[in-house]
Amino acid sequence: MDNEKPLTLAFSPCPNDTYIFAALANGLLEDAPPIRVHLEDIENLNNSALQGNHELTKISYAVVPDLLDKYTLLRAGGALGHACGPLLVARPGTGKTLADFKDKLIAIPGERTTAFMLLNLAMGARPQTLAMRFDKIIESVAGGTVDAGLIIHESRFTYKESDLVSVADLGEWWEAETKMPVPLGAIMIRNDIAERAGEINDAIRRSLKYARENEKEVMKYVSEHANAMDAVVTRKHIETYVNEYSDDVGKDGMAAVKELFRRAREQGIIPEAEPVFA
Repeated sequence: MDNEKPLTLAFSPCPNDTYIFAALANGLLEDAPPIRVHLEDIENLNNSALQGNHELTKISYAVVPDLLDKYTLLRAGGALGHACGPLLVARPGTGKTLADFKDKLIAIPGERTTAFMLLNLAMGARPQTLAMRFDKIIESVAGGTVDAGLIIHESRFTYKESDLVSVADLGEWWEAETKMPVPLGAIMIRNDIAERAGEINDAIRRSLKYARENEKEVMKYVSEHANAMDAVVTRKHIETYVNEYSDDVGKDGMAAVKELFRRAREQGIIPEAEPVFA
């Protein structure tokens, strides 16, 4: 496959993604397709996918209904699970429940993120928001720029260092409501190469297997993109977001995605959409 044109693969620099894709991205797998990597923040990935820019891309489940004319969901490489949902955090004394922030300004990591979809579903209405990069939200809340912040990724492990408190764990809310894992993100394959879905699913699974068996080697790649993240936080991030659903979304995961879409559709957040996994 040395002369094969590389496929473009876009994912975030977060430890769960770099851990899963390290072997594939660095050409460490025999007979795997060559890959050209693009690293972007999740909201940038969502917006880029809407343009069909990359053949393989990580996206938020919330944007999937707008992508089905261009992409198909893959079964491997996604982010679902238990105890891994987004948190709404605030300064102490500013509110104790979601209802307390209904008319206050909330920083969010993007309007197309699953985190924001879950916040809308849990609140039952669209709150007043200010979109920004996920890694800027904690300082904005702590500094008083906004009243609360919707945090994702490693921020769930560090917000207490800024003297913030958790108002609501939207993953816990989702699991209490549905008894299902919370769907966060997925990998999609562009429809013009969808016939290669089986090959790509296999390559992703082999890349994850390689990471689990060669962690010392893979963690070098993870650390390069972790923005000087503390090693303990990096490890917690991987342990939280890399799990059995990373290998395969499974029946439970697919049912959770369908339920997410059903609730969002009933609330008028998304159009009619049927998630299809290849």
